[in-house]
Amino acid sequence: MFQKILIANRGEIALRILRACREMGIQVVAVHSSADGDAMHVRLADESVCIGPAPSRESYLNMQAILSAADVCGVDAIHPGVGFLSENAAFAEMVEEHGMKFIGPSPEHIRLMGDKITAKETALELGIPVVPGSDGALDPQGDIDALAERIGYPVLIKAASGGGGKGMKVAHSSADLDEALRLARAEAKACFGDDQVYMEKYLGRPRHIEVQVIADSLGNVVHLGERDCSLQRRHQKVWEEAPSPAVSSEARAKLGGIVAKAMKKLGYRGVGTVEFLYEDGEFYFIEMNTRLQVEHPITEMITGIDLVREQIRVAAGLPLSFRQDQVRFKGHAIECRINAEDAVTFIPSPGKIQDYHTPGGYGVRVDSHMYQGYQIPSHYDSLIAKLVVHGETRDECIQRAKRALHEYVITGINTLLPLHRGLADAEEVLSGEYDIHWLEKWLVWKTQQEAA
Repeated sequence: MFQKILIANRGEIALRILRACREMGIQVVAVHSSADGDAMHVRLADESVCIGPAPSRESYLNMQAILSAADVCGVDAIHPGVGFLSENAAFAEMVEEHGMKFIGPSPEHIRLMGDKITAKETALELGIPVVPGSDGALDPQGDIDALAERIGYPVLIKAASGGGGKGMKVAHSSADLDEALRLARAEAKACFGDDQVYMEKYLGRPRHIEVQVIADSLGNVVHLGERDCSLQRRHQKVWEEAPSPAVSSEARAKLGGIVAKAMKKLGYRGVGTVEFLYEDGEFYFIEMNTRLQVEHPITEMITGIDLVREQIRVAAGLPLSFRQDQVRFKGHAIECRINAEDAVTFIPSPGKIQDYHTPGGYGVRVDSHMYQGYQIPSHYDSLIAKLVVHGETRDECIQRAKRALHEYVITGINTLLPLHRGLADAEEVLSGEYDIHWLEKWLVWKTQQEAA
């Protein structure tokens, strides 16, 4: 087992990883920018190293600075967390070349799944169902109109690289196609340095379902069920549930089995999440994230399995500590992402935390690096906390979420707490009858109601 791990990340996920390391008896090195010197994970780490100024490109994306810190501190492994360098194949290669373990999959698998076109082709070869669409990147000289007619409108133009909803445009008819292509290519180029795009059938009312898998280096692969991440705004997840209220136990077992079998065939190692759109009883592959997910706690809550601990064990060459037939799904879990944003405009709200009180009690978990007096920097993602609740049933879980949301106190900045309190009372959320477009429509309706 590793003796010392460097955490190449910040915020709540860095603290989450630190806690797992502490429980495993592993020393922790925290790296931080000049804006994060007073961060909680930095305070709690055994050692800390400032790797650069506030901008991410000069600190958390600075591979040489991170590797230098790792060399100086004599670490055995680097955990990339989520975001930043967590899905950067070149960084994973550099870590291994420096004689350390990258706590994640192989660089080859990161690269394979990082390109959405290659990932889709690989999924097809592995027997995973995919959304009908183009065979690869669209050729600007090809007959794109004919392809769109063959797939059937509406169609979705998507960037081949990147994610988070960037470089995605919908064409509802042939009249919209040229403009959608132009805008998608321009946005893809600006965001990812790659203007390649591809085309897929645009599904009208799908749900966003993702399957959690974990595999060791000995060929053991296990799926841990699905999460429903359909409550999104601008393709950014807001509220997640496990299990999905729309997926039956039979469908769960079937889809999980397909994914686990595919990952075994691929020779995958580590944690990974295979994401699907689900409509009319059919699942369609959209992408795979070769890292820990922000929403991993809800899977932990319904399975009792510490994913970060298992991730570290697997990277150290140890076998999984459980088999598929030992996985038991118990109850229901919900995660509310608390961002430092205005709950109406979604404008980021950095600043100083004045009052801070977290909810507690049975079945309540808060993953956060916040504390009273903490200054939220303006340079990074606005996620400041994850409120995670568990109940024996979905109804009990929602009631617990309502109680916890009303207990949660954060002043000095704007947060999404009011939005989540509204969601916990919304009829469609209570019934589980929502899709990936529902939240944005509900936000428009809510704004109109308040203005009336």
